[in-house]
Amino acid sequence: MIVDVVMPKMGESLTEGTILEWRKKVGDPVALDEILLEIGTDKVDSEIPSSAAGTVVEILAEPNDIKEVGEVIARIDTNGSGTKQQSDKKRDSAPTPEPLPEPKKKAETKPGSPSPTSTTPGVKKFYTPVVMKIAAEQGLPLSELETIFGTGRGGRVTKKDILAYIEGLGSMQERPTPVSSVTAGNTEEMHHMRKLIAKHMKESIETSAHVYVMTEVDMTTIVDFVESKDDSFHQKEGFNLTYTPFIVDAVVKSLQDYPEMNASISGTSVAYHRNINIGLAVAVENGLMVPSMANCEEKNFLGLCRSVNDVAKRTRSSTISADELSGSTFSITNFGVFGVSIGTPIINQPNVGILGVGAIKKQPIVVESAEGDAIAIRSMMMLSLGFDHRLIDGAGGAKFLSQVKHNLETMNLNTVF
Repeated sequence: MIVDVVMPKMGESLTEGTILEWRKKVGDPVALDEILLEIGTDKVDSEIPSSAAGTVVEILAEPNDIKEVGEVIARIDTNGSGTKQQSDKKRDSAPTPEPLPEPKKKAETKPGSPSPTSTTPGVKKFYTPVVMKIAAEQGLPLSELETIFGTGRGGRVTKKDILAYIEGLGSMQERPTPVSSVTAGNTEEMHHMRKLIAKHMKESIETSAHVYVMTEVDMTTIVDFVESKDDSFHQKEGFNLTYTPFIVDAVVKSLQDYPEMNASISGTSVAYHRNINIGLAVAVENGLMVPSMANCEEKNFLGLCRSVNDVAKRTRSSTISADELSGSTFSITNFGVFGVSIGTPIINQPNVGILGVGAIKKQPIVVESAEGDAIAIRSMMMLSLGFDHRLIDGAGGAKFLSQVKHNLETMNLNTVF
């Protein structure tokens, strides 16, 4: 029987997708749920498993082709030579990939990280190109790759498995620094995600009248609080307490006072949104993704902590859904994690505002008091607000940013948990 493979619907608002890469070619056997191809949308790139076992008899779309949801892109013969048993047999007999080069210094396994799972000697295992690419970038030799427990069909190591293993070994800074694959002087096609980012950024610049205001925030009280509570918070919640939820909380409260910053423009009409959906920029391998945290005005501080950790983790592991990458009403981008003090981010359409968060650095600051002025060492952070001058005037932007600053510097930390 011939089974049609159609372009899947990746989200409620998505009607088409782009073919990025076929993992199988005509004549290849494919097993049920084995990765057949990778597609990209204007929200996310996804690996698509086969809906049937058999032989690929026809491929109707080439890489970079854009296909409508529901359109046939390939056909599989379920009665052909590519049955599931034959597919498994071919996979088991596939030649072992060439061993990856040993890193100069292998990172030691940290306490609490996943224990390597032993494998049966002499059994050859199949690894997808995505898994092999991640292993090469992170300096994982084949011998270590073979110790990872696979949750995929037949014990196959999935992208999620290897990312979870790497996360358990520690942060990227604790592993050998990956060498960039970019060679000076060469020319190559942009990655699909980079093309989309370029398109969206250009459209935003052409759409909104960008204006920026900036201010400096004293984060000393929050920094001291995080340092004192991080261990107990991690033991209770299972993840680290970061500064981001404090910033989100301050922004949400400010948006409630300045609803025009939580709006969108359509032609000459302004839509003031009832809910506050914060878009949080997350850096990923090929660019930047902005998942949306819905209804933040309904969340308490602990709820914001959990939401921030959840969307960031799922975005980096490529398990975020396409629908979660739209619907934001205001965005926050934190370039401070890379040591940058200040920046001028581009508005995430159709928002009218975006907050840029700089690095927190200790500085000598003049502190005013009833006893007189004094020089003190304080933890300072720069905030930059980009806003659409079509709707927000300079005074409105400055008042909103001042409110965010006030909320951060006067936050009652005794009530956050």
